Amino acid sequence: MQRGRHAGTLADRAARSGSTAAPPPVPAAPAGELRRPAGGGHGRHCWVLDPPDAPGTWPGLLVEWRQREDGWHGRVAYTVVGAHGPVLVEAWLPADQLKQG
Repeated sequence: MQRGRHAGTLADRAARSGSTAAPPPVPAAPAGELRRPAGGGHGRHCWVLDPPDAPGTWPGLLVEWRQREDGWHGRVAYTVVGAHGPVLVEAWLPADQLKQG
């Protein structure tokens, strides 16, 4: 890509690629909890409550759900304040630490 040229959004480029691959099936979310939008492939804004090593409430992006023996967990990406500025964290957290945004 040349400097100064814009190739469009990622969605535009994917559409032009001709890819017809369907997204993988989305597991059911826990009742009354955050849900991924229909069609999958999209994150959903959420609040991350008291993640490890970063007490407080942080804005995050819920990427997917997974049911484990001890209950539902969401894979989230969120930022916290680090010693040298913002730090991006990706983690699996229990559903009770995620709140709809």
